[in-house]
Amino acid sequence: MSLMGGLVKAVNERPQQPEKKPRGRPLPGRAVAVICFACFLLVFVFSRPVSFLPSEKKTRFVYSSSSSSSCESGMPQSSQDCESRTRSGKGNPRDIIREVSKTHQAIRSLDKSISSLEMELAVARMNSNGGSSSSGHGKALKKAFAVIGINTGFSSKKRRESVRQTWMPRGTKLKRLEEEKSVVVRFVIGHSATPGGALDRAIDAEDAETKDFLRLDHLEGYHELSSKTRVYFATAVAIWDADFYLKVDDDVHVNLGILTTNLARYRGKSRVYMGCMKSGPVLFQKGVKYHEPEHWKFGEEGNKYFRHATGQIYAISKDLALYISTNAPILHKYANEDVSLGSWLIGLEVEHIDDRSMCCGTPPDCEWKTRSGNVCIASFDWSCSGVCKSVDRMKDVHSSCGESDAAIWDVVL
Repeated sequence: MSLMGGLVKAVNERPQQPEKKPRGRPLPGRAVAVICFACFLLVFVFSRPVSFLPSEKKTRFVYSSSSSSSCESGMPQSSQDCESRTRSGKGNPRDIIREVSKTHQAIRSLDKSISSLEMELAVARMNSNGGSSSSGHGKALKKAFAVIGINTGFSSKKRRESVRQTWMPRGTKLKRLEEEKSVVVRFVIGHSATPGGALDRAIDAEDAETKDFLRLDHLEGYHELSSKTRVYFATAVAIWDADFYLKVDDDVHVNLGILTTNLARYRGKSRVYMGCMKSGPVLFQKGVKYHEPEHWKFGEEGNKYFRHATGQIYAISKDLALYISTNAPILHKYANEDVSLGSWLIGLEVEHIDDRSMCCGTPPDCEWKTRSGNVCIASFDWSCSGVCKSVDRMKDVHSSCGESDAAIWDVVL
């Protein structure tokens, strides 16, 4: 009150000013004093930090701020205090970077966990009916170690015969291979544009004799190979519960013994994608073989595709086959089926296994390797994307590069 009284007194004792014509009603002295006091309070409040914390926490906050300022300004301060604050990581760029790195690692770990859960969900969907197939017939899935689908067409009967006469077992041996080694081998084909026509009846007659076909609900066509690959995997996982699913062209030579042995090394591993990995150029010129209509998606002209297994032969584990089957309607198809498969898997946590024994050349290449003890899984000519003139040469390739007849039967799984 003494302060207010002093202000009032000072106002009242001001020297008299010459009288001027008042512009309005003068303020009373008490009002002037109140305004001055309010201005004083405002200056006092906004000129220093105010904390509404309890006194103990407020004291600690003020001490921390003043101490930090002292360390930064170089004022006398305990060196232990400054060092302890430096170790605590407050304002230290290295510690911030370290925390950001830990956060990124946690995000990557979470992404892997999500990917793994998606795969398990696909498996759970397939097994939700107690192991029944997706066809709805309630039949239990057949157990198998590997399902090998040999891609073929209506006009490739002679190719099929060359395969049956060399590396693919026939008749009772084919059945024995399934029963003893759990390895299933089938020629894979869809239907013609006129279902039930002459082409389809010819396949029906051939299958009745050889019993080595897997028929797909798919319209055959060279430019429909990506779609055929999707349908093949979806059909195979609906019939067989296998560890691996493979696709092979009908003009490629295969050694089943070494193939099965190599696959067994990865048995029990999840998300395995095995083949001869390559990264060929994206062909943007129209009219050339393997032209890619969607070349613009891969960047500038002259760019290459991402790494993917060459289409002559490749293998994927069960979880990947189930993933393809489950998501088939939304998997994009590119012009080349091996690129399509690679694109379906490129964004997943997949182990890419580059096995160069799956892309040996025909004699003398595979012959030299066989003699040195490095038997090839598959042999073909890159220039022909298969064994050139395979109908005439498959026996010669098998004679020079084929493993012994007992090789597949000696494999221990």
